[in-house]
Amino acid sequence: MRSLGVVFEPAFPPERLREVAQSVEDAGVPELWLWEDCFRESGIASAAVALAATTELAVGIGVLPMPLRNVALTAMELATLSRLFPGRIVGGVGHGVQSWMAQVGARHASPLTLMAEYLPTLRALLAGERVTIDGRYVHLDDVALDWPPTVAVPVFAAAEGPKTLDSSGALADGTIIPSGWSPTRLREAAIRVRAAADVRAGDHCVAVYLLTRFTEDSAASGEPTGRERVFGDVSVVAETVEAFFAAGATTVVLQPSADDDDLIGFSQRSGEVARMLGIARSATGFGSP
Repeated sequence: MRSLGVVFEPAFPPERLREVAQSVEDAGVPELWLWEDCFRESGIASAAVALAATTELAVGIGVLPMPLRNVALTAMELATLSRLFPGRIVGGVGHGVQSWMAQVGARHASPLTLMAEYLPTLRALLAGERVTIDGRYVHLDDVALDWPPTVAVPVFAAAEGPKTLDSSGALADGTIIPSGWSPTRLREAAIRVRAAADVRAGDHCVAVYLLTRFTEDSAASGEPTGRERVFGDVSVVAETVEAFFAAGATTVVLQPSADDDDLIGFSQRSGEVARMLGIARSATGFGSP
């Protein structure tokens, strides 16, 4: 299973989101990804806009900061999106940038403990279960969603360090890797999360961001050794994406530079990459690992 995405990051003005989401869908790219940064744009509100502006596009939120959000609220919002747009949403959560969490009074002493309590609780609520938990950070007393999803909502976790990779593998449906990783480094992480999940090689989703700049050059320009990012034409980008698939990624999310104003052109060229690699919208892994 392989899929391709494009990210609309919160460095871009939110008023551009609708046209970009439509351009990603029109280009034939299966997935649009978003994330929530302090203090820029809401991940949930952005996902709602992107879903409403399109008809088939899958939207991944990668990620929402767990310390900032009560787990019941996150479950309610993801369930609402799923009921309105079944099978088109993935919820991703992460530790959050600790300095930002401190700014809003939400920093926790043990992010790993929070993840260990938060992920199982979120997945249980989305599965329609009634939950009582009195943890170090997560506290619910007989809570269940009145309107749980009718289609399963995959829950991914962002991970970088070894302990977080282990937790994501054991507790989440998939793992999100930030940009700046090489295929070699990704291969090691993919093996680790799947070992923690105790599943076969392709049965735990691994989404990786790839910082991408499309150029007219047939050879990569300014590309560092190890392919931590890719500068080049469509064929060069496709070759690099293929290397990440070979390393264990199930979704590669192309990430434009923050100074890239031609987001529509980026979507169109990403669609060319998808066609070159034989990736169709039906290939999206949303809804099942």
